[in-house]
Amino acid sequence: MEITINPKYPSVTDLRNRAMVKMPKFAFEYLDGGCNEDINLDKNRTDLQKVELMPYYLSKFDKSDTRTELFGHTYDAPFGIAPVGLQGLMWPNSPEILAKAAFAHNIPFILSTVTTSSIERIAEITEGNSWFQLYHPADEKIKRDLLDRAASAGTNVLVILADVPTFGFRPRDIRNGLAMPPKMSLKNILEVFTKPDWAIQTLIHGKPAFKTMEPYMPKDLNMAKLGELMDVTFSGRLNTDRIASIREQWKGKLVIKGVVSEEDAEKAIALGVDGLIVSNHGGRQLDAGQSSIVPMTHLAEKFKNQIKIMMDSGLRGGPDIARAMASGAEFTFMGRSFMYGVGALGKEGGNHTISLMKREFQQVMEQVCCEKVEDLPRFLVK
Repeated sequence: MEITINPKYPSVTDLRNRAMVKMPKFAFEYLDGGCNEDINLDKNRTDLQKVELMPYYLSKFDKSDTRTELFGHTYDAPFGIAPVGLQGLMWPNSPEILAKAAFAHNIPFILSTVTTSSIERIAEITEGNSWFQLYHPADEKIKRDLLDRAASAGTNVLVILADVPTFGFRPRDIRNGLAMPPKMSLKNILEVFTKPDWAIQTLIHGKPAFKTMEPYMPKDLNMAKLGELMDVTFSGRLNTDRIASIREQWKGKLVIKGVVSEEDAEKAIALGVDGLIVSNHGGRQLDAGQSSIVPMTHLAEKFKNQIKIMMDSGLRGGPDIARAMASGAEFTFMGRSFMYGVGALGKEGGNHTISLMKREFQQVMEQVCCEKVEDLPRFLVK
């Protein structure tokens, strides 16, 4: 697809600043914040920014090719759109906006179980070329039905979530009434009136709802009971028995997101998992944990020949993608950057942000004189 960038917003920082103006405060802070004191949120960025690349200007160089093979599919670039919950709350219809753009640009889009579009709708938009992240249900029948629906929709890859065994403690969301159960305070309602674009788009597309989970929810569920239902419906904690059960049912590629320890990686390999997305959930779950780049580098060194090692959390743009790939990642995912894009530019935000990422990443490869993505580790300053 043709790369088109709005010259008013040539960086993710520009998109974030614009999104902060256009989105209601409660929605923006849900997207932007971490947990507790935001220590790990900040560490994700600072540790990644310490990674340096060495250019070889006098080497033989033809051109850079950003295409990357993953699970039998060749993508146009080594990054995809990470799963994000409650996307339609942050910007109306954003899962569909981003899925359409991802499909057009030939990069993967991962749908969250608890976002605001259904498995079937995203599969329709992407002609079956989407991934699905399973937030593990407590009810075995619901789990099996979700997996059957994903398989029937043609989902390429199933991602199972390991890094949300409990809800993160997020002070902003508690103050804004977005903890469980959520509530719309007078303050939040007044805030909506100051964001006419968001309000109009919400009227057009309807109140955000967990579309994938609707078949399992009581009709006319009120917001006061939603948190209670979510607690009963989901049990995000994975264990080897649950993974083995999923592996037995799911015939496609299986990825675990959130593994950061060597011990967990060894268990995943023994269970026949195809890939790991090393992640700390964007710094939203464990403020006392490591940044994602640190365990990813270690796991890539030890397990790269046994399982696909990917990375999520802390990446914002093309240079960060190059840093992660040079450090051993075989693919990368980002959530906030793309949501900043739709928050800033609405229906044009997906195409713009993907185009921006592609151009930034291409420039880094050309600058260091790297012809192929898989060669980036050669340019890492150790």
